[in-house]
Amino acid sequence: MNVHEYQAKELLAKFGVNIPAGYPALTVEEAVEGANKLPGPLYVVKA
Repeated sequence: MNVHEYQAKELLAKFGVNIPAGYPALTVEEAVEGANKLPGPLYVVKA
């Protein structure tokens, strides 16, 4: 099976697996906005 990460997350969530929240960002402002939505204080940036 060949699936993208977002597809795998949707599939796993459908069956009750806890998936960490994540927000895409293309700018610094979007990254700050996404970080403010997360509980923190540690964050992971996947680039």
